[in-house]
Amino acid sequence: MTRRVLLNAALVLGSLAVRVPAAEERQAIELRTYLFASEAKLEAFAAYAREALVPALHRAGCRPVGLFALRAEDNKNLPAAWSNEFRLLLLIPHPTFDSVFLLDDRLAVDAAHAAAEAAALQAPMKDPVYLRRETQIMAGFQECPRVVAPVSGPQRVVQLRIYESHNEERARRKVEMFDQGGEIAIFRSVGLLPVFFGRSVGGTLMPNLTYMLAFESPSAMEAAWAKFRADPAWIRLKDDPKYADTVSRITNLILRPLPGSDI
Repeated sequence: MTRRVLLNAALVLGSLAVRVPAAEERQAIELRTYLFASEAKLEAFAAYAREALVPALHRAGCRPVGLFALRAEDNKNLPAAWSNEFRLLLLIPHPTFDSVFLLDDRLAVDAAHAAAEAAALQAPMKDPVYLRRETQIMAGFQECPRVVAPVSGPQRVVQLRIYESHNEERARRKVEMFDQGGEIAIFRSVGLLPVFFGRSVGGTLMPNLTYMLAFESPSAMEAAWAKFRADPAWIRLKDDPKYADTVSRITNLILRPLPGSDI
């Protein structure tokens, strides 16, 4: 992202913090996606993330940190934009809004992390450890203001969903549907357990909202969605005309937590 985009994101996030009481303060949420040329490179980076990056993020006040991999076997119909399955996703909940912009500097002066990073990323330019890093910056919702880790079982999976809208007004209306309209409350009642809900203020595919759900197992995920689709409150809500045409495209991804993930 450009410096201008980052500054604009800071203004939006800062204004949200002013309007929301401290106990309910909406968090700044960062989602990084690292792309790799091979499984071996992804695994090498995942080891560095587990042993050095996540502990350094904890020292910087960022927790719970999510560390996830995208697996083709879990996603039979990957969108074209996600066709490279060698991806690692890093979810960073920031303790303050300033942390979004200062985190890389803080990691650079963390001696233990800096040494591990130098060793892990040492590679020639023509054969880098990772190909590129993409970053999405989000502001938490009123009804789900902070990142949480709702499940901890060994078979757990998370679901990442991106809802794009065709303009800003419809995007705000979809956020309203989740918050004031009660869709998040319905999610919780049927077992669709949020990790986070975020409105994107910097990144790609905008305008959009992005959210993550956690489940004890893939079968628990399927059962919760079946219960949601049949829920009378959802059936009434989805037919409310004021929420028509709020989503132009949905990206749905199933992710597996990696060793070292707090989520």
